[in-house]
Amino acid sequence: MQTATPEQHKVARPRADALRNRERIVTAAREMFVEHGPDVPLDDVARRAGVGNATVYRNFPDRDALVREVVCSVMDRTARAAELALTETGDAFEALERFVHASVDERISALCPMVSSTFDQHHPDLEAARERVERLVAEVMDRAKAAGQLRTDVGVGDLMIAAAQLSRPPAGTGCLSADRFVHRHLQLFLDGLRAPARSALPGAAVTMEDLRRPCDQ
Repeated sequence: MQTATPEQHKVARPRADALRNRERIVTAAREMFVEHGPDVPLDDVARRAGVGNATVYRNFPDRDALVREVVCSVMDRTARAAELALTETGDAFEALERFVHASVDERISALCPMVSSTFDQHHPDLEAARERVERLVAEVMDRAKAAGQLRTDVGVGDLMIAAAQLSRPPAGTGCLSADRFVHRHLQLFLDGLRAPARSALPGAAVTMEDLRRPCDQ
């Protein structure tokens, strides 16, 4: 008497065209959020992505889900830029420069302010993406400090807030004419981070926790 073999249920994988549609939606949303802000009509996102409205809502049941996916995808690409900088660049400070310029090209400074204004900033996907970026940035900076190339009185928060302030305007401003100056001004800032330091900085090194602290604290 043979024992019945339990039926094996295969997990259905998304079809290739479904994955491509999802990626097109995220790419189109990222472009439009930068251009117009997070309140852009989802019908317009569907139109730019070249898909139907139903396809957008099938992938993202509401606006918060789409905004979160866009921000997480940008953070993931920024993290990959940091990983590549660590593995492919022998010079520690050059790795730091490479990461900063790559993160600006991802428009992370324009998208991240949406986090606190449009959805739960403690969503697990968002927290995981943010922690990965912060860990890798700290690793890039620590390597440059250990090599004696990066001044020791700066923190991850200093780097991130300066890069955001010196990069493109906030999402939805409609003015991108300053783009041609971005990498020039970022390089001026990066040159100021080199060791040995020319002057003492006021205050203490800024951490990411400092940046997340409410303004009234």
